[in-house]
Amino acid sequence: MSELKKIATRDGFGDEIVELGKENPNIVVLDIDIGKSCKTGAFHKALPEQYLNVGIAEQNGAGVAAGLATCGKIPFVVTYAAFGSMRICEMIRQEICYTNLNVKIACSHGGVTPANDGASHQAIEDMGILRTIPNIAVIMPADYNSTRKLVRQAAITEGPAYLRFTRDAVPQIYGSDVEFTIGKAHQIQDGKDVAIIANGDTVRLAIEAAKVLADKGISARVLDMHTIKPLDVDAVTACVNDIGKIITVEDHNILNGLGSAVCEVAAEMGKGIVKRVGIQDRFGESAPYERLLEKNGITVENIAAIAEKMQ
Repeated sequence: MSELKKIATRDGFGDEIVELGKENPNIVVLDIDIGKSCKTGAFHKALPEQYLNVGIAEQNGAGVAAGLATCGKIPFVVTYAAFGSMRICEMIRQEICYTNLNVKIACSHGGVTPANDGASHQAIEDMGILRTIPNIAVIMPADYNSTRKLVRQAAITEGPAYLRFTRDAVPQIYGSDVEFTIGKAHQIQDGKDVAIIANGDTVRLAIEAAKVLADKGISARVLDMHTIKPLDVDAVTACVNDIGKIITVEDHNILNGLGSAVCEVAAEMGKGIVKRVGIQDRFGESAPYERLLEKNGITVENIAAIAEKMQ
């Protein structure tokens, strides 16, 4: 997929939030003083009356957002994933989700895409933590175009949402005409021998692994499970019933993320085999992004090898 144009999904957020803000004056960006990294600079320039920088004060940002939401605003709290999930977890739970307010937490630097920034900035636990809190949607788009579509979906969908973006550039998979719905998986291709369910920056790897498997006579169904909460249970159930062999791929701890969510469905069904590819319950470190994926087995080669063993 190296021939495809690469762009970080945080750029998709930065472009789409400007368009949304121009369309709806109730949309407000609450910046946690890292707008340059989170791509809110264009919003600030175009719509200064709808922008507020609260400084390096994530908890305060969440509280201000909750207050604005009670006044009919649609606030987007913008920061890094490590801080937008863990540092303000209590505020998200008590002030946003418990009261079911229309607040969006939009975070760059998801997974190990912060790369050389190291473990302190690499959020490998965030989606797992937040999916256990009632009322909140947890979303990670795969590329620039799907990011724009899902950010727009979040803006018009009532209720709390957590949106996770990449710092590193990833290949553009989708055209601008492809539509996405929160809570509904996007099937990239069908197959009968194995199902590969991925989200975010690992969808590209699932697609490439399916190509490798096709050359070996193995047919793979590939799903972009961009929303891990609410999970598309029907899509997972179909994979279990139709195929019975599933591989999940994620740039997140294999505990309590996409893989765990899929395993929960299979366990309740009482059938199916699920193999999880992801961060192996270890902290990140300072290293190139692709090297960090490789160290955790998040590679095309490993996905394909696991699929072959399942046949």
